[in-house]
Amino acid sequence: QVQLVESGGGLVQPGGSLRLSCQASGSLANNNVMGWYRQAPGKQRELVATVSSKNITNYSDAESQKGRFTASRDNTKTTVWLQMTSLKVEDTAVYYCYYQPFFPPNRIWGQGTQVTVSS
Repeated sequence: QVQLVESGGGLVQPGGSLRLSCQASGSLANNNVMGWYRQAPGKQRELVATVSSKNITNYSDAESQKGRFTASRDNTKTTVWLQMTSLKVEDTAVYYCYYQPFFPPNRIWGQGTQVTVSS
């Protein structure tokens, strides 16, 4: 069973940066996707970014996120990062890491890490 542990959340001022990390342990499939979603209070969980085991990256189409977030994975493919810059108050949310093998496509979620953007 794969387990995910996120870190890096916290309180940051508007315009600041944060880097989230998600470490996967267990038996990972060779072909998989890891990525990030976020959920703000009272809103649905929304996609932020995904990175496949072949380093193909996809980002949300949301205009509010474009150009400010960068997702990447390490060479061992067990860690995924989310670099966030020019943070805005509306980026405040719980950020969830996930892992999903191509087959079977059973998604596993991390526990979430709180990001609060406030002055």
